[in-house]
Amino acid sequence: MYSANRITVRADPVDGGKSLERHVACLAPTANRSNICDSHLDIWRAANLLIDQHGVDAENVAIRRAEELNEQNDLGGLLTWMRIREAIVQLQSKPSGMAH
Repeated sequence: MYSANRITVRADPVDGGKSLERHVACLAPTANRSNICDSHLDIWRAANLLIDQHGVDAENVAIRRAEELNEQNDLGGLLTWMRIREAIVQLQSKPSGMAH
């Protein structure tokens, strides 16, 4: 089990959680770097993790984290968490249009 900024992630028993290491590290700040995810895929993975862990409250969790980083004047972290929030909104939105 990994923990990053109040997000708990259960490791996949098949690979021991190695597939999660990269995007969990993306969520966890270090002493010299805040929450910066470089890839589009990391944003979507983080959004999915938040939805898995927090369900309908996932968007609020992302907003709270973005606000914390804004208070710390961490623009990179703020922008990352706003991207995660937007991904959550898209993932949780109802499908529109005709089914294929």
